[in-house]
Amino acid sequence: MNHTNKGISLKIKLGLCLALFLTGCANVQKQAETNPADISTAAENASTSTTATTTAIPPTATTPPQLLAPLNAPIAKAKIDDVTEPPADIWVRIRQGFAMPDLENDLVKDREVWYAARPDYMVRMTERSRRYLFHIVEELERRNMPTELALLPFIESAFNPEAVSSAKAAGMWQFMPATGKYFDLKQNVFRDERRDVVESTRAALDYLQKLYGMFGDWHLALAAYNWGEGSVGRALAKNKAAGLGLSYSELKMPNETRYYVPKLQAVKNIIAQPQNFNVRLPLIQNHPYFKSVSITRDIDVKLAANFSGVSLEDFKALNPSMSRPVILAAGTPEILLPWDNADRFQRRLEEHAQKQLATWTAWSVPKTMKVSEVSKLVKMTEAELRAVNQIPSGMQVKQGSTLLVARQGALDADVTEHLADNAKISFAPEIVLRRMMVKVQKGDTLATLASRHDVSPSNIAAWNKLKMPVALKPGQSIAILVPTTASSRGSKNTSKKSSVNKGVKASAGAPNAKQAKAQSKPSAPKTAKPKSPSSSVRN
Repeated sequence: MNHTNKGISLKIKLGLCLALFLTGCANVQKQAETNPADISTAAENASTSTTATTTAIPPTATTPPQLLAPLNAPIAKAKIDDVTEPPADIWVRIRQGFAMPDLENDLVKDREVWYAARPDYMVRMTERSRRYLFHIVEELERRNMPTELALLPFIESAFNPEAVSSAKAAGMWQFMPATGKYFDLKQNVFRDERRDVVESTRAALDYLQKLYGMFGDWHLALAAYNWGEGSVGRALAKNKAAGLGLSYSELKMPNETRYYVPKLQAVKNIIAQPQNFNVRLPLIQNHPYFKSVSITRDIDVKLAANFSGVSLEDFKALNPSMSRPVILAAGTPEILLPWDNADRFQRRLEEHAQKQLATWTAWSVPKTMKVSEVSKLVKMTEAELRAVNQIPSGMQVKQGSTLLVARQGALDADVTEHLADNAKISFAPEIVLRRMMVKVQKGDTLATLASRHDVSPSNIAAWNKLKMPVALKPGQSIAILVPTTASSRGSKNTSKKSSVNKGVKASAGAPNAKQAKAQSKPSAPKTAKPKSPSSSVRN
């Protein structure tokens, strides 16, 4: 019986051991089925958080489970290694954004040789571009435009925002006055936004986008920027009618436009591979050069430069649109300062919160006046008034003109927004010449007539197209131009024998009566109507 009990006890023990063994196996299998998925999810979460700041990964459809790599495999590290750092050099960033088709012809090679042979010129241009390139590249990338366009100011102005062409195109992007107005660039007495770094860049990229939308080809868009969209359109229509090609190289165009895209292509090639052209590009960091700072009160340009701790030359290079020695907050509520100097300027501005910042203000001329009269009213010297307002000698200021005057007495307020945005100045000659017809008396000569009317004999001969020496005949009619003030409504006869032909005016020194009449009239503006920017930005 004891033997039997021992056998039963042994069986029970063996059964319990078997049960414990099977339970252990089940737990091991469960861990094997669940742990890999948990680990895989953790690895994916780690890699996603690592790359979230650089690339947004779109959600994907459910995928079948994959085998887990060993825990020591660099899963997250592989993701990190794939992330590319932003370029430290702006030139690298520009190269990465090249997207225009290359132009390859002899004109490109010719311009490559020209630029490569002038290393000093290349250095000056590229150094000057340091202030502006980052902003331009940022704007191009934001609009998804080719970064070759960041090099266009090299061609237009050599990156000089104060450049003015013989055709009156101005600024870094060389806008004509009418085209500038079409793209909302303000031009008045106090500022010319064709020179403004931010506004002119905005307008230029707007225009280039418009042209690309019209022609669907960047080379043609660039030709239109230089030559005018109307000119390019007509050239395309002419080629199409003749069964000729419609590419940039196949159009008939002026030499300036013919070389325009090759110049840009040459600069692009040099920037892409400077070592091939023995050109050394300056290091320009891929970082903003300037920062926009708000102002709420008028401030002298010199004081603003002093507050920011930069030279007057550097300050004007970032704010070239201002043509007067004061910044009007109502018209220019933001100025550009070097990135590292902006905080200093704001601190100094706060320190002078209760102090006057501008020594100049604006004044509207109530009636047409001589500069000497104005100078007495505003308590300035005539020379200073002429210099600050760029008034030519021999001119008086017309009614409604806006003058910059010293801030004192009753004239002690910041300039209003209306004046800041609409200020204009116009002039009239202080003295004009009025033609008189004189009857020659017996014994009269050119010398006696000249002495009688306080003019020279040569002028009388020129006005009447007479060859010297000349013998005058009694009763002969001679035209003489005598000076009178612009405000005079008539002139007194200087001789009983003379009669005045009223209403015919001429500027002093006119060689003859016809020219005198022509020069008395204000010249018509030589700009196209701003209804459409069909005229080129640079002519």
